This record gives sequence, C-alpha cells and structure tokens, in this order.
Amino acid sequence: MLSKALLRLGASAARHPWRVIAAWLAAAALAVLAAVTVGGRTADSMTAPGLDSQRAAQLIERAGTGQEGMTAQVVVTPLDGGATFLDPGSARTALTQLRTEVQRLPHVLGTSDPVGALDAGGDAAVRGGLVSADGRIAVVRVQYPDQSRLSAEDLHALVGLGDRLRAELPLRIEMGGSLFYAFSDPDGGVSELIGLFAAAAILFLAFGSLVAAALPIGMAVFGLTVGVATMTVLAGVTDVPAFAPVLGSMVGLGVGIDYALFVLARHREYLARGLDPREAAGRAVATAGRPVVFAGGTVVVSILGLAVANVPFMTVGGIAVSIVVLIMVVASVTLLPAFLGAAGPRLARAGRIGRLGRALRTGRPGRPARRPDPAAGAVRAAGWRRWIGHVSRHPVPYAAGAAGLLLAATLPVLGLRVGLPDDGSLPPSRTERRAYDLVAEGFGPGTNGPLVIAADPAGDPGVLDRLVATVAADPGIASVVPTHTDRATGIATLVVFPTTSPQDKATADTIARLRTDVLPTAIGPGPARAHVGGAAASLSDVGQRTSERLPLFVAAVLAMSFLLLMLVFRSVLVPLKAVLLNLLSIGASYGIMVAVFQWGWGGALIGLEATVPIVSFIPMFLFAILFGLSMDYEVFLLSRVREEYLRTGDNGTAIVEGISGTARIITSAALIMVAVFVSFAVADDPSTKMFGLGLATAILVDATVVRMVLVPATMTLLGRTNWWLPKWLDRLLPRGPVGTDGADGADDGAVGTGAESTGGAPGPRLVDRDPRYAP
Repeated sequence: MLSKALLRLGASAARHPWRVIAAWLAAAALAVLAAVTVGGRTADSMTAPGLDSQRAAQLIERAGTGQEGMTAQVVVTPLDGGATFLDPGSARTALTQLRTEVQRLPHVLGTSDPVGALDAGGDAAVRGGLVSADGRIAVVRVQYPDQSRLSAEDLHALVGLGDRLRAELPLRIEMGGSLFYAFSDPDGGVSELIGLFAAAAILFLAFGSLVAAALPIGMAVFGLTVGVATMTVLAGVTDVPAFAPVLGSMVGLGVGIDYALFVLARHREYLARGLDPREAAGRAVATAGRPVVFAGGTVVVSILGLAVANVPFMTVGGIAVSIVVLIMVVASVTLLPAFLGAAGPRLARAGRIGRLGRALRTGRPGRPARRPDPAAGAVRAAGWRRWIGHVSRHPVPYAAGAAGLLLAATLPVLGLRVGLPDDGSLPPSRTERRAYDLVAEGFGPGTNGPLVIAADPAGDPGVLDRLVATVAADPGIASVVPTHTDRATGIATLVVFPTTSPQDKATADTIARLRTDVLPTAIGPGPARAHVGGAAASLSDVGQRTSERLPLFVAAVLAMSFLLLMLVFRSVLVPLKAVLLNLLSIGASYGIMVAVFQWGWGGALIGLEATVPIVSFIPMFLFAILFGLSMDYEVFLLSRVREEYLRTGDNGTAIVEGISGTARIITSAALIMVAVFVSFAVADDPSTKMFGLGLATAILVDATVVRMVLVPATMTLLGRTNWWLPKWLDRLLPRGPVGTDGADGADDGAVGTGAESTGGAPGPRLVDRDPRYAP
C-alpha cells in the first residue's frame, strides 16, 4: 500500500512539477512570514522537574531578588601596568564612570558597586569578589530581568557601550555572562554554506552532472527554510533551546541531501532503462521513497524518545529537530519528484561538464560511463564487487578485525565525564574568553561559575548565620558573598564561589557535598530548607538525570529498532545484527569524542582551545540522532540485498550484488553527511563542535567499517539464517515489507510473491547459486 501511494504521489508531482514547486514556494514564504510575525527567540532553560537546582530557582523567583534573570559581567583592568583600583586615581574614577554608564542601559535592574565597596574598605571589596587582592582587576556584575523581556538589542547596547568606553577610558574592558550566551549569533550561517558547497562538490563527482547535483541541494534548502522557520514559530510558543536551530540545520541538511540522493540515484537507473522521466520519477519515489519514509520515521521516533529523560528542554529540542527531519521526508517524496519531472531527460546524460566530473571520478577522460544493467537495476561497480566478494570469502578475519577496531575506539568511553564547557573553551578572539581569563587570574577559577544557595529559614532566626559559617568552612568554597534576604518572604540567597572551575569534576563533587552534608548540618531537623542552584548546579543536575535515564532510553530505542526492522525484513537475525553493529559505531563515536574533547587528542585540528568535559545532554541526543540516521543506510542497503536474495535465492550472490549495487550511493551519501557535520565541528562553540564531530565520526564509521566490512562478513557467516523467521512469528507479523523493488506493484520487473515470507526458502524466480560468491 505504501508503494502504491508513493507511486501516485511521485508520478503526480512529476506530471505537474510547477504546481508543486509553487506550493513549496508558498509554504516557505508563509513559514518565513509566520516566523517574523509570531516567532520567538531560542531560550535555554537548563532545568528539569524535581531537581534540587530547580527548587532553588523557584525559591529565588519567589524572593523577587532578580537573580533568576539574565546576567552580564564587565571585567576591567587599568591599561597602566602600575595602576590599581585600591588607590584613588584615574583608574578608580574611570571605573566609577563605567558603572554609571552601564546602569543607564535599558532593562538593567542593577549592578554591583566595586568603587563603593572600596570606599568602605578594600577588604570588603576583595571579600565580595568585586576587586582582586592585588587591586588590578575589578568586576561590575550587571543584573537583567528574565530572557523573555530581553532581546539581542540589549546585548548590542552593552557591547556598543564597551566599544565606546574602550576609546575613552584608560581601561581594558572585557565582557561575558549569560546575556552573551543567550543572544550571541549562533554558529550556523557559515557552517551551513560550507556544508552545502562540500555536498554540491560530492554530488557533482558522484553524478557527473550539474543538474543532478543541484536538485538535492535545492530540495534541502527549501526544506531547511521551512523547517527552521517552523522552529522559530515554535519558539514563540515555548522555550526552544539555543542549540536546536544549529542541530536542526546540521541534521536537516544531512538527511535531506541523503534522502534526495537515494531517490535521484534510482530515478537515473530507471531513465537508463528507457523509462519516460515522469514515470521514472514516480517509480523512483515508490521504490527508494519507501526506505526514505521508513528511515525518516525512525529518526523522528528515536529523537522523540528523548522525552523519557523528563528534561523539558531536551524534549522540546527533540521536537524541533524532528520537525525539520519530517519536512525533509515530505520534500523528498513531493518536491524532489517535481524537480525530476521539470528536469526531464537531462538527468540521463552528463554533457560536457558531466564528462569532466566523470573524468575526475575515473581518471579516464572521454571514456563513456558503463550503462546500468537493466536486469539488476543497479550500477555494477566492479571495484566494489571485488571488495565485497573478497570480504565474503574471508569473513572471520574481517569480522574479528573490524569489531576489534571499533571496540578499541570505544574504550575511551569508560572515562567519559559530563559537565559544562565554559567560556574558557572559547577562542581568545572572543571577549567572553578574555573576560573569563581575567576573572580566573584575579579571583580564582571558581568565580566564573558561582553557586546560588536559596534558603527559606521558616522562622528560624539563626539558620542563616549557621548556613554562612558552614558553607564558608567547606574546603571546596573559596568565598561567600554577604546574604541577601527578601523582607516580604524571608527567603535568603547566598552566592558562593567554588575553588574550582565550572567544568572541573571537583566542582560537581562540591555541589554534591553541599547537598548531602553541609546544608543538612546547617539547617538541622527544623522546617527550614535550602537548595543549591546556579548554572553549574543546573548542568550538573541535568547530567545526572540524563545519565540515570540513558539506559532506559537506549533500551527503548533498541527494542523499537529491532521490532521495526523485523517487520520490514521479516527476519530475526538481520535486525539483531543491525542493532549490535549500530551500537558499535555509536560507541566508537563516543570514544573518539572523549579522546578529542577530554584528552585533547587532535583538538587543535577543530580549533579546540582547551580540554572540556562532554556536555551533559549531548550523549543522549547523539544516540537518538545517530541510531536513527544509521537506519538510513541499514534500510537502503538491506533492501537491495533482500531484493537480490528474493531474485536469486543465494545468500552469497545477494550480499555481493546487493551491497556493491548500493556502495557508491552509500559512500556518496556518507561523504555528504560527513562534509556537512565536519563544517559544524569547526564552529567556536564547544557544544556545536561535539555535535558536529560526533555525528561525522559515527556516520563515517557506519558507512565504511560497518556497512562495507562488518555487514558482508557477518551476513556471510550467518548464511541463509539471515532471513530466518519462526513460522508462528511470520503468521503474526503484518505483510508488505520494505525491501523488494517490485512490492505493491511499483515495478513490473521485480519480485512479487517472493516478498511475502522469509520463513523458508524464497518464492519464485530463483536462479542457480553463483559459485563466485560462495563463502
């Protein structure tokens, strides 16, 4: 049924291409208009229900101290190497002027007053963390309201003021804080353009045609425009995390171009058979479109499974990315066949530029490309056939060697540590990094990640004094800012600075110790309560929550994937093998991430300034995306293997012919995804780097070591049991799998009845066993 529906949809789009293209243009225009009029900005809310940091945030909000809002810090040091803020003079006067100017900015609720503290006595300024002990560095902390009341204009106003004052005052002025994190321009932009250009080059080399290369790019741009605009509209309704647009662009470009590549390759095969372009487009959507729909659905379901973590910002981020993937699937079966219909027979020939592309591919200018074999319906790449045949004749050493290689790459995962990369991981060209370095130099590394303890004394007058004394005595705490108490509610907030940086494991240990030992001791058995909050505490809590839920999430995704693949390919061992091999490739990706980001191996190649922990929510997000993406290649490859098996009845022939027939497309698709993801790995933000490198590594491993070595080796070892399915289970499963070119009548020249059951031998149209591919 699915093939028939896709056949009608693809054929209709190809017959009326300009109507479909106009509809997509209208959809893109409406989406952009909606984004401009009712859309919102991304907003990071790194909290989750039931976490201690969330309880602290609720108390702070009740107190009305403003500490639940956005913050910025202006860090200054005199340009005169001999001047200090401890002595009256030009430096202190300039600091007073700077603070006055900052207070006048729109939406500023208040600022710290280092000069006032100095006038009261230098010790007070030093103890309050406003002036360094040597008097060379001062900090003006700026309090803003919550993010919903701010915009990028507030950041621009602060940055503009800093630019003006640098020219007027004898101070070096640097800035940082959550205001910069919330409203700085995302890293997308240039990365997306680099990814598109790289993808276009690979497509041109793969197809030898500018027209063929342009169609997937055009479809992906259309889909990405609609998807990102829809994400912006969603941000007007709920808090969409800041990483969602970048991740959505990354994944959307990758899957969009990949899906288009699969359909385009099958379309060109049908053109080579002599089919009319419109009929070829319909059949391409009916055959290659089925794995696209299945793979896209798997990606979406895997990402939506993030809801099991019960971390709202991850759930909303997953929904936002899923929207982009869904739009790309719809574009692949509607907009792309319209492009194919509009291109007509031009896709069947390369032309002069195409012959240049073929010359670059083969190194043989002027040699005509081999015409695809109409009987098999796939491009027979002799090199790939020889390689797959070689692996199939030596399955044990290749299976053992490849598995050993991936297991070795996975070993660093044992040292994985989640945390919060801070501004210290940004390049020195960023003012946030320079401000971070100045603060760490003057006040210690922990000053860059303050903790906020919110306490409700519940009528106990001595609890706050005990709390301050006990917290200050902890070895992990460097200093404590005087308590601020709200008179109306009695709720007190206590800002404390750890001795270690936000990303240091010792900081997480300090947070845990405060909660389990220090605060209970200070509060006692009475009704008073206290909770530890702040950005560092929130990220630590989210990391712990995701670590606790990760096993459940992984089990759910694995079970779902196993069941779907069993339904599609009517086999028990094929989906089991797929699940295990996908785990290997994802594990290797995690291991390489740990080696690069935590150990610093090769970090300079992607512009990593310092070693950082893995961002707490990234492992779960990566697993969801990667497991879904790996199904793309699994379904596409196994669909062709199953076609050959149902056509020939010989496992060895099916493996070699099926895998070699898809090898060029899978390799091209993988190169495109890797190019897109690597283009994001060189961004400034460490989180974007992690997403880009993790996705690129996993796709590269999956499409090479797994698909071209482990899959043929393990399928050869399993033999005909690849397609074994218990008869009782065969009767229970619905009919109509993805995987035969002619299922549902999409293709006259393919298998019909043989696709219905794999409980025993295949149906009709078997050929003799080919001894060339016997293991």
